[in-house]
Amino acid sequence: MTVTILTLLKRRAGMSKADFIAYYETSHRLIGEKVLGPWAIRYERKHLHPVDGTDVDHDFDVAMEIEFPDEAAMADCFAAMADPDTQREIHEDEERLFDRSRLRSYRVESRQSDMSPKQG
Repeated sequence: MTVTILTLLKRRAGMSKADFIAYYETSHRLIGEKVLGPWAIRYERKHLHPVDGTDVDHDFDVAMEIEFPDEAAMADCFAAMADPDTQREIHEDEERLFDRSRLRSYRVESRQSDMSPKQG
């Protein structure tokens, strides 16, 4: 059974949304791919844009999901990420991009509704 981690991230103060997305997708993403690559089966960034189009400050700017094939792969990944050099690389780049005090991570437990047409 797969395991999904959801992390909600806020861009650092003074950074525009466009600059945030550009840096994340051209630079920080590559660190994620390198670090997660041997273990994760999905690494997805969902950049959040208000439905009403209002450009105001929100709690989070991106929902990042990492999916692992199983618990063992997740544990192995987290153990490898605890390496001091890896931690330094991640944290130094996060300082350029995120308000790290607002970072929130969750293990996802999913439920899905059957939305097929009802027979009546």
